[in-house]
Amino acid sequence: MSVLTAIKLYINKMIDNCGKGMKVFLLGKDTLPLVSITYAQSDLLKKEVYLFERIDNSARESMKHMRCIVFLRPTPENIQHLCAELKSPRYGNYHIFFSNIIAKPDILKLANADEHECVKEIQEFYADYIPLLDHVYNLNLKKISSAVSTSWDRSCLKRSADSLISVLLALRKYPVMRFSAKSELARNLVNSTYDIMKEHSHLFEFRRSDTPLLLVLDRRDDPITPLLNQWTYQAMVHELLGIENNRVDLSEVPGISKDMREVIMSPEQDSFFKDSLYSDFGEIGIKIKELVDKFQKQQHSTAAIESISDMKKFVDNYPQFKKFSGTVSKHVAIVGELSRIVQDHNLLEVSETEQQMTTQASHSEVQQKISSLLRNPKVREMEIIRLVLLYCICYEGQSGHNPRQFIEAMRNRGISEAKCKLATSIMNYGGKAVRGGQLFGEETKIAMTKKYFKGLQGVENIYTQHKPYLIDILQQLQLGRLKESDFPWHGGSPQRIGEIIIFVVGGITYEEIKSVHEWNISNPGNKVVLGSTCVHNCRSFLDAVSCH
Repeated sequence: MSVLTAIKLYINKMIDNCGKGMKVFLLGKDTLPLVSITYAQSDLLKKEVYLFERIDNSARESMKHMRCIVFLRPTPENIQHLCAELKSPRYGNYHIFFSNIIAKPDILKLANADEHECVKEIQEFYADYIPLLDHVYNLNLKKISSAVSTSWDRSCLKRSADSLISVLLALRKYPVMRFSAKSELARNLVNSTYDIMKEHSHLFEFRRSDTPLLLVLDRRDDPITPLLNQWTYQAMVHELLGIENNRVDLSEVPGISKDMREVIMSPEQDSFFKDSLYSDFGEIGIKIKELVDKFQKQQHSTAAIESISDMKKFVDNYPQFKKFSGTVSKHVAIVGELSRIVQDHNLLEVSETEQQMTTQASHSEVQQKISSLLRNPKVREMEIIRLVLLYCICYEGQSGHNPRQFIEAMRNRGISEAKCKLATSIMNYGGKAVRGGQLFGEETKIAMTKKYFKGLQGVENIYTQHKPYLIDILQQLQLGRLKESDFPWHGGSPQRIGEIIIFVVGGITYEEIKSVHEWNISNPGNKVVLGSTCVHNCRSFLDAVSCH
């Protein structure tokens, strides 16, 4: 059940169908990042794909000697562009693939536009999502509702429902459905998805070996996880630097070289990154040293070129050597910048306080620590905001809960009024009155305190003791204890659940991605594919919260 493998198979099939010869990929704004994330350009060159073009680029040259692979979402805009292309074809022939279900009237429009009879085929390949890992995909939709409403933006609802249909068809799954009861967004998405499945029921007539579950959740049910600092490699890079379509912008890093201002961080193209995704920060330091030592040995061996044979061996190995050199430089630069940020801005102390709040440790002790950090000039504005917002959520309703003192301290630090108002926005977004489920469970204060001190037994656990609410939901689901009042069924409920497809409306985090990866290793009978509208770091999450 791999969303990444499904996309690769579709792309391979497109290329194979086109046959031998020089090819151009004609893509849309949605399918371009999908292809670039899935395949390195060098790998596609080996398959005779020499050119990548956007269909909305009207300045493209005519190249009749090239075969064209068209890969688009079946949107009205793309259909219009494609009709114009077929009326004045720039390429020898066209193999057209849509990433989702195309309406019959749109097929008729394309047939009428194909006056030169250059279309060889039209097919639906269900690849209407952006795969990040085998078990993760997203849609790059940061905001899914307007600033004046908490309801779906209609285009975002359609995009999300289309993606779910695509994933279900790509994985050949016909699921039962559950959703977060308090979330209008989750309910509407389940209804829209069900309606599409019902309308196109013939597409879902495949053999069913088990009963998969589609579980639609809402980010607002767990506003804590996106506010936390992270300490595993992939999550840290996204939190402190930002990952967008597998690219990391390092242009603001002090002293960075020109060729390192933007780097690619793709598990598919970088074996070191793939092996280190979930390594904690301490482990990464050791791995980087081992990587540099290995490079230095290779560099030393290339210096000893004493014969024609040595020279030939060096030339043969040079592409791999150059790639290895780039990998070392990239990760040394990134880890160096992460270390600088951690040290310069007291992130360890900040993170320890964050983790204490997630376990609802001593209220008075946490208040003192937050007050101390707010006075520390080394602590950045972003960390101050996340500390105050975490306090608002974690201690809501408790005796002595007083966020006003911290909001006033924020003002005294010169933080803008708009950002101070985030303390109110976070309660409107994910306070007790809004969120569903049991974010803090039903544990007593004593039980939570015991859990906290258990986490302190190993120093390495202090910064990573928090477990996302998503994992608690999965555990309750597996045990048959997930309350129907909190997560009702859409339609009937089966006797036994097999694989699980989770879609989180409003964004997921790399901490949740890591937790689901660990879940899949431990629970092969209930493997999870995790999808969402986007992947948040704290900055993008606060942008979403500010609308409330």
